[in-house]
Amino acid sequence: MEFKDQIKLLADRVSKMKDKIQTEEATKNAFIMPFIQAMGYDVFNPLEVVPEFVADIGIKKGEKVDYAIIKDGEPIILIECKHWSADLDPHNSQLFRYFHTTKAKFGILTNGIVFRFYTDLVENNKMDEKPFFEFRIDDMKEAQVEKLKEFSKDSFNLEMINNTASELKYMSELRNMIVKEISEPTEEFAKYFARTVYHSVVTAKVLDQFKNLVKRTFHQYINDAINERLKTALATEQQKANEIAQMELGQKPAEPNVITTPEETEAFYIIRAIVCAKVNVSRITIRDNQSYCGVLLDDNNRKPICRLHFNAKKKQVSFFDEGKEEKVTIEESTQLYEFSSRLIKTIEYYEKKLKDISTTPIAE
Repeated sequence: MEFKDQIKLLADRVSKMKDKIQTEEATKNAFIMPFIQAMGYDVFNPLEVVPEFVADIGIKKGEKVDYAIIKDGEPIILIECKHWSADLDPHNSQLFRYFHTTKAKFGILTNGIVFRFYTDLVENNKMDEKPFFEFRIDDMKEAQVEKLKEFSKDSFNLEMINNTASELKYMSELRNMIVKEISEPTEEFAKYFARTVYHSVVTAKVLDQFKNLVKRTFHQYINDAINERLKTALATEQQKANEIAQMELGQKPAEPNVITTPEETEAFYIIRAIVCAKVNVSRITIRDNQSYCGVLLDDNNRKPICRLHFNAKKKQVSFFDEGKEEKVTIEESTQLYEFSSRLIKTIEYYEKKLKDISTTPIAE
């Protein structure tokens, strides 16, 4: 199973079970140990994962951190755990005390749902006050899963992770700064843009106007970008859905500029429901093109059951009575039920022709 799939399973487990977990110890067993296992470390091998790892602090002996992940006989990651409902903010000092007494370069503070990763980017051998990486297991982004994978047993590389930690720390701080400036631009931030586009003296009044303009412009840009991505995503998903539907219906995917609409698909299923009393539904297929969407018997162009002309403002359906085409205007797909007998007669016509051919004596 791929790493991302294991994390997804764990996330589902957390969401379903958390309300039944009453104690910190139960949180460890239900959430933390499976997390460590998903990272590739054997929780039942004391040479790899040590529970209640001793981290003596000065004259205080017997201080223990919940878990230590071991590599080459030395701890590389310390994990301090809390109950799943606990607020982690008051507890980082506890992990801070353990950090500098061991050779571990990374510390994790977690309640099984929120995970905060710490290291010593600011001062060597002294845990930073702020985590360089934080996520919720039940709301992980794909990029976060990829970053987490670097801490797994198969991928762990100290130099690479140090670089990642540094990047994540500064990216996180930059993100927070950008979010703050977009929400409520400072004078310095607004002044930068004002001086760039306003070709006159930037007075206090002008600056106040630009603070509002900068805020509105950023919000508009973000909304436009989101809407554009949504349009692209929806178009892509629609195309995939069309291709899957066409393959399920026994038709090869249409050309990129031919899209089988939901209404055409609905009409096709209605037609199948009508004629299923006469023929097996697997023999009814759909074949779309730019001018119309054809519903065929045996995927044969010479056996059209009907044609759907739904691309124009006025919806029309072509019926075939003994091979002769007639267009009829309809308002919606469900009206096809009104033409049930006509569709069934068309099927009977093709089946009779086939029977006549098969029973015609061969001339000697």
